[in-house]
Amino acid sequence: MDGYENLDQIDFAPVETAGERVPLLTLHEAHDLLNWLRLVTAETGAHAREAERWAKEIAARVPSQE
Repeated sequence: MDGYENLDQIDFAPVETAGERVPLLTLHEAHDLLNWLRLVTAETGAHAREAERWAKEIAARVPSQE
């Protein structure tokens, strides 16, 4: 188990297949991504350092969930 078995439970915004997708995340998507990056950061794998950098970047731009 690598800790990523729940990725299929992320609730992404609906997308129309025939149109252009807006290049923004919903607030809920941003928090899901931030939580996932924090999980990767907590591991000692090859991507932990880069995930930490992205988690900091996203956290600085996204309002808290509270």
